[in-house]
Amino acid sequence: MFEKIISLENLFNAWTEFKKEKANKDDVAEFEINLEDHIFKLHNDLKNKTYKHGEYFSFFVHDPKRRHIHKASVRDRLLHHAIHRVIEPTWDKLFIFDSWSSRKNKGTHGAVNRLQKSGLELSRNYTRTLWVLKLDVRKFFDSVDHDILLKILQERTLDDQLMGLLREIIESYSPGLSLGNLTSQLFANVYLNQLDQFVKHELKMTGYIRYADDFIILHQNRELLINCLGKITDLLREQLRLDVHPKKIELKRYTSGIDYLGYVCFPNHRVLRTKTKRRMFKRVNEKNYSSYNGILQHCRSKKLQVELIEKVKKVTDGKLGRQFPNTKNPPRVSGVSARRTDFPIRPIKQTP
Repeated sequence: MFEKIISLENLFNAWTEFKKEKANKDDVAEFEINLEDHIFKLHNDLKNKTYKHGEYFSFFVHDPKRRHIHKASVRDRLLHHAIHRVIEPTWDKLFIFDSWSSRKNKGTHGAVNRLQKSGLELSRNYTRTLWVLKLDVRKFFDSVDHDILLKILQERTLDDQLMGLLREIIESYSPGLSLGNLTSQLFANVYLNQLDQFVKHELKMTGYIRYADDFIILHQNRELLINCLGKITDLLREQLRLDVHPKKIELKRYTSGIDYLGYVCFPNHRVLRTKTKRRMFKRVNEKNYSSYNGILQHCRSKKLQVELIEKVKKVTDGKLGRQFPNTKNPPRVSGVSARRTDFPIRPIKQTP
């Protein structure tokens, strides 16, 4: 597997994937000027065991909360992609279905759809009270223990050269994992797979959904969820050296609305989280309008879509208005009419 990762074919293919949506970045453009020289040099360094991971560039982003990002060099990020595209399929087969972060055909919208589907099934078409336990791992990426992660990786990695390369990347940043590395997203799922397996197969919680370090469990029995909280807390602390965030523990009825991944989810519909709505109206412009309008396609948002068009009209001096002049009939996005997004999900009748 190591030889496949460092092959010139894989490195060039990784570059093609890496530069998508990054071609306008100065460091990427500069690297591409002498692309072949850079890739051959990286290949030789890896082959001769002289490769050393470089330092990180530090900056902050707000999405919406303030996050400290550490970005590796283009050369190192290219290697991250080369590794990820080879080892990710092997690890993905080991993950549970309801791990929704940083995986193909998954994502936030898939996770909230899964929540609604699970809620329908576990409440027996909303005929029984359903409780939801919502948890968050405290400072997850900063808290990942290198020794534990390397031990988990070693159990499934028989290639010593590959293990040496993974160790070089993991130990290039401390404490924990760098948020800016593609490999960190995969390592996060590898690390928390032990939690996933425990909740699904030992606690037997079918209504378990995890996205990164945020996860929820649905069940009809409130006391059972409280008992699960204690067991999950012990597992995280004793085996993964992680802690549940004490201020982000929520246990409530599903009918009261679950704030999850940017939406507030109810049994028959979902609405946009208030903070997300405020941020959207503050930042929307002609360039990102389609992206924000796409978010609205996944919740009850008929009125918001009209307001969003009016907001962009003002920002763009009416340019968007000429493109979509009738705000009473918002545009179609991805083939879905915005006027039909507020239809509730109809429960399916079950036979006794």
